[in-house]
Amino acid sequence: MAKRILIADDSISIRKSVSFVLTEEGYEVIEAEDGLDGLKKAEAAKCNLIITDINMPNMNGIEFIKALREKPEYKFVPIIALTTESQDDKMQEGKAAGATGWIVKPFTSEKLSAIVKKILS
Repeated sequence: MAKRILIADDSISIRKSVSFVLTEEGYEVIEAEDGLDGLKKAEAAKCNLIITDINMPNMNGIEFIKALREKPEYKFVPIIALTTESQDDKMQEGKAAGATGWIVKPFTSEKLSAIVKKILS
């Protein structure tokens, strides 16, 4: 059975490009437009990996990561923050919230694939 990945990003183009790359790799991808939408979708379908933007409306990535980590079924699921933020304090905030890793935009599809493969294997 295909591993399920949730991608939460308010940018449609980022969601579509990440979704395309991961679907090509054989993963099942669920798209969410922000943290609130992501939380609903994560509760509806157990995911093996979460990829989230940090700067989003309604519920940002840090709040989304914290909310997921409070749920027993997402205590140990890897969460990658996908963001334009490369400042150390943002990364520390993400790690403190429970992010497993960090991908800075812009990124290549090869880099994304390699990171996802490494995390899920």
